[in-house]
Amino acid sequence: QVQLVESGGGLVQAGDSLRLSCAASGRTLSNYVMGWFRQAPGKEREFVAAISRRGGSIYYPDSVKGRFTISRDNAKNTVYLQMNSLKPEDTAAYYCAANIGVILTTMSEYTYWGQGTQVTVSS
Repeated sequence: QVQLVESGGGLVQAGDSLRLSCAASGRTLSNYVMGWFRQAPGKEREFVAAISRRGGSIYYPDSVKGRFTISRDNAKNTVYLQMNSLKPEDTAAYYCAANIGVILTTMSEYTYWGQGTQVTVSS
């Protein structure tokens, strides 16, 4: 098993940047595909970004492509989500998740989840 803890969320203004971190413990991060998801109040959780075990494959939805960057440092057992040019519609709780399979973009493939970190973007 792996335990995941997100950090780095906060309250920012539109156009600002944040970097979220996801620290893993229990197993080495390199065993997992890693993803970021977000959920706003009253909305379903949605896919934000995913990265393969060695970082060779990365996926983003159109809503964040060009603004968000996922990366991983397996030596530090940490995954990052750099968020630039934030918009009010990015406001949500952001969750880090670990996947033992090979499908990067499907939420049901992720087995282990963090508790989330809140990102609030004011206009």
